[in-house]
Amino acid sequence: MLHVTDTITIEDWELTEQFVRASGPGGQNVNKVSTAVELRFEAARSPNLPAQIKARLRRLAGRRWTNEGAVVIQVDETRSQSRNRDIARQRLADLIRKATIAPKRRIATRPTLASKKRRLTAKKHRGQVKSLRGSVEPED
Repeated sequence: MLHVTDTITIEDWELTEQFVRASGPGGQNVNKVSTAVELRFEAARSPNLPAQIKARLRRLAGRRWTNEGAVVIQVDETRSQSRNRDIARQRLADLIRKATIAPKRRIATRPTLASKKRRLTAKKHRGQVKSLRGSVEPED
């Protein structure tokens, strides 16, 4: 069982772990031992997550969200299988925790008169700089 917040816990049956061989340096250890972990969480079918959190989680997960509605997290940071497993579970919990925070609604504001004037003077100055870059006529 993975505790995310006080109200959200993920059951073990919702998580699937698969151990694969890691890439990168490590000598023959890389070729022999499957230390990298691929943690799969069936988020779309999870009864423990409300709909709003699932929607935010989908947006936050990005490419890690599959077409089947699962979040896949891959970790091959350490040479220890158990440590990689803990890191993957921690990353999943952090991702879900981030999805629980509702974003603030943006209040539309208008630019102030001073900021409009600053923008126009900056544009004018930039235009003058660019106009001075033109071809130079030779003096007789």
